[in-house]
Amino acid sequence: MFTGIVEELGEVAAIEPLKDAARIAIRGRTVTADARHGDSIAVNGVCLTVVGVDGEVFTADVMKETLDRSSLGVLRPGSPVNLERAVRADARLGGHIVQGHVDGTGVLLSREPGEHWEIVRISLPAELGRYVVEKGSIAVDGVSLTVVGVDGDAFSVSLIPTTLDLTTLGGKRPGDPVNLEVDVIAKYVERLAGAYAPGGRA
Repeated sequence: MFTGIVEELGEVAAIEPLKDAARIAIRGRTVTADARHGDSIAVNGVCLTVVGVDGEVFTADVMKETLDRSSLGVLRPGSPVNLERAVRADARLGGHIVQGHVDGTGVLLSREPGEHWEIVRISLPAELGRYVVEKGSIAVDGVSLTVVGVDGDAFSVSLIPTTLDLTTLGGKRPGDPVNLEVDVIAKYVERLAGAYAPGGRA
């Protein structure tokens, strides 16, 4: 489990295409400081398992489904990535509960600069719309954010200077894809409430 509080901005060191997957090498000084084989590290919000560590670079295998259903498939050597180690049980939950299981991808539609923050509008897949509400939580490329508005097939978030400076969201441009993970609590509530609906089953 993760919190959506990015620990550092890493960089893709290399990508090795495999038959039905890819092996990705990522450079990140902070996340590799105590990384071991089998640990979980979120890369742009996608939970990956560490298969090797060499200095400040860790490697992970990414299966085809993950490449197809997330924006990891468009990464190239040199691409910046948001990195976060799995949260410890005794640590503060600074963001919200993030599983690292991407629900879908959106596209950055527009940026509106302000004096102290920036409003970013992102497209929202139809199947995820019911889980996104104003003032609710959503993870965008692994960054825990508060939804400031929902408008049909899009939502907006407000990015503070720290988020702009220390995550990939500061460099995203209109047309760029982003990974989306909705609040898992909303999905559980929907599932449980469905059992009490006419014809529903637990």
